Amino acid sequence: CMNYILPPSYVWGNFSVLAVGIWAIVQRDSLDAIVMFLAGLLLSVLTDIIHISIFYPSHGLNDTKRFSLGMAIFSLLLKPLSCYLVYRMYRERGGE
Repeated sequence: CMNYILPPSYVWGNFSVLAVGIWAIVQRDSLDAIVMFLAGLLLSVLTDIIHISIFYPSHGLNDTKRFSLGMAIFSLLLKPLSCYLVYRMYRERGGE
């Protein structure tokens, strides 16, 4: 649904953060993986705000596009909680 309104860079950015997150979960002893995941999440919050604010249409929204944008905004609202939880994982793994 994301390809209706938001550009492919939005999708690729979020999928790459997801891939780094899977890597961080799989390698429990790696501090680098969790730092990269946290940095990617923080960067994706900024880029999501930019993407949604630039590409949000002022008219002509059907139900699929409205749902798509709603899920993108919901994902953006949940990212600070994800950042906090990933930061706690970073502290548990020995980060300072």
